Amino acid sequence: MVAARLTRETRITVLTGAGVSAASGVPTFRGPGRLAEAASVLCGEDGRWRRFRPEELADAQAFARDPRLVWEWYDWRRSLIAACRPNRAHDVLAAWSRRFPRFTLVTQNVDGLHEAAGTKEVVRMHGSIWHVRCARPCAAGATPWRDDAQRTQRPQRPQSQPLSADSASSAFDVPACPHCGGLTRPAVVWFGEALDQAIVARATAATDCDVFFAVGTSAVVYPAAGLLHEAKRHGAFTVEINPEATDASHLVDAAIAQPAEAALDAIDAMIDTS
Repeated sequence: MVAARLTRETRITVLTGAGVSAASGVPTFRGPGRLAEAASVLCGEDGRWRRFRPEELADAQAFARDPRLVWEWYDWRRSLIAACRPNRAHDVLAAWSRRFPRFTLVTQNVDGLHEAAGTKEVVRMHGSIWHVRCARPCAAGATPWRDDAQRTQRPQRPQSQPLSADSASSAFDVPACPHCGGLTRPAVVWFGEALDQAIVARATAATDCDVFFAVGTSAVVYPAAGLLHEAKRHGAFTVEINPEATDASHLVDAAIAQPAEAALDAIDAMIDTS
């Protein structure tokens, strides 16, 4: 039923969430494999990051208080993600982005695995953990740039010596903006921050489609969660792929209760390629 609708003329939009990367081993903020559990396993007896909730570190106020601590956490997260590889779900969606001329992928993920799989023109609603931007109102540094560096080997600083966000000091290897010398920050959307309205506009425009997939997303984080409703308003055939029921399960035309990698692989195998 779903595969038969996917042709070269079909306008296809896919919204992905953390569930798409679960099979790759990327820890998530919610559900099994969340970051707190990963910290418990990977930090050993030290368990440094177990003392924090993600909301306490992915936050502008936390960065203002102690940018060094926030960057250490993001370096740790980068080290986890760097060991992960795209799974079959990423591979299928990358192939669809090349096969179907009217295909758009919108993701809530910041891990970069869609890009690593070769997906064309990903709309990243929450940014990328591999990109940085200036933390100051620096015009030249406002546009994010790729930064693959991991600074996980920094020496531990005394807890009594926090680094101010107003400081341009790089003595502790906090990355500096090449344009103004101020501190850089991860180019991700932190808790309490507004999404880039240009990105939201691109994602919203993509809901004017024929088939809309919500894959591996809990359908609770707005505005991304509202995209499915917009797609239905445009008359799209809506599909949810998630091993567990969500708030959107009763709203879609087809709810597939399977992991993303299994469901997408099965759909891909049934697409008529003639």
